[in-house]
Amino acid sequence: MEPYRIKVVEPIPITTREYRERRYAEGGYNQFNLTADDITIDLLSDSGTGALSAEQQAAGMRGDETYAGARSWARFREVAAELTGYDHIFPVHQGRAAERILFTALLKPGQISLSNTHFDTTRANVELVGGIWRDIPCAEAEDLDSDEPFKGNIDLVALEAALAGPDDIGLVLMTITNNGGGGQPVAMSNIKKASKLCRKHGVPFILDAARFAENAWLVTQREEKYRGHSPRDVVKKAFRLADGCVASLKKDGIVHIGGLLGLNDPELARRCELLLMATEGFRTYGGLSGRDLDMCAQGMLEVTDPLYLRERADATAHLAECARKAGVDSVQPTGVHAVYLNAGRLLPHIPPHQFPGHSLASELYLAGGIRCAELGSLYLGEITDDGELITPAPYELVRLAIPRRVYTRSHLEYVAETLAGIAENPEQVPGYRLTEAPAMLRPFRCRLEKIK
Repeated sequence: MEPYRIKVVEPIPITTREYRERRYAEGGYNQFNLTADDITIDLLSDSGTGALSAEQQAAGMRGDETYAGARSWARFREVAAELTGYDHIFPVHQGRAAERILFTALLKPGQISLSNTHFDTTRANVELVGGIWRDIPCAEAEDLDSDEPFKGNIDLVALEAALAGPDDIGLVLMTITNNGGGGQPVAMSNIKKASKLCRKHGVPFILDAARFAENAWLVTQREEKYRGHSPRDVVKKAFRLADGCVASLKKDGIVHIGGLLGLNDPELARRCELLLMATEGFRTYGGLSGRDLDMCAQGMLEVTDPLYLRERADATAHLAECARKAGVDSVQPTGVHAVYLNAGRLLPHIPPHQFPGHSLASELYLAGGIRCAELGSLYLGEITDDGELITPAPYELVRLAIPRRVYTRSHLEYVAETLAGIAENPEQVPGYRLTEAPAMLRPFRCRLEKIK
């Protein structure tokens, strides 16, 4: 059961299919163009969409809005430093701000950022400073159905070859959990070996730690050496293997806004601090209010509670199992923050250039008012300015991201029931074509039309 009780409730919109058809067409069949009033169950993102606890609300009331050196900053720094062990702690308004600041200070034009998988905004921030991103996920990630426990790992052989080769590597970014790779965790042994390789070659090793607690929970469940360890103990060990981190606290900080940049290198920290003060705010608030800083601090304490993590992981696994029974496969084994549906398998009649992942996501909205995210050829494929698919994504996935402490089991079962209805006649689901295809951050800004 959920290890909490519900204290405040909010009504959710219940709409008709006719209404949803109209609104979706008006939004160019892009779910980012829908509004809150159009959505019944919102699984688009787990970023900033969680429910605050009573203690976080209380901490927010204690927020100190002093411009420089607020008491709220002192608490944020104390909690973040104890958790990460980094010498230099900078608050930012969200994770992509930390990415922009770090990459601007660290990456030179033409340098390469290596990762198990860069997410879309991370890729964009690498490109904006003239860098080149390169993903080197482990080979086990290619089999969506296997029970390999750590498909989020980086390919250590490819990493060593890249670090020893002629290319100019600016940093190695380890994403925990691997969001772009199906929400799969990274083993502590993989983090250790990657860290050792980076230090051998003098390349900064950075964690993209938006879901640090969820990765640690899966480590305690799947990696023999860490069975019986507390999630917080694993989190601390992981951070201390890296030279720094960027983190969106809108995920495992369980807040609506907030992020963290942590570093050990004093010179790099100095450059980042100057960029932060020029673009985000003074170094002790980084674009956040005092109440936000206090709620972030409390969230970083609450998120490693094993009772909370166990229930969250069980709820996500429950949705994946219900979907499987309904005839819709997902990436296995199930992670914590999301279920990744295999749209390509469910909709084999839709070719990649008609975006089967987007088709399934669209049908979930039209059939049940459920908003979610495509992670297939629309997101990852190589597409011309005219909207023609050149190279499809390796898989056509749909991510059902679960907000923290928001939806009950019955909400998730409603999602599974909607999927079951779609799976009864999948051949009736149409494909889509692009009518507007921006060169960068395509999923957020594109427009499509239904192929009748």
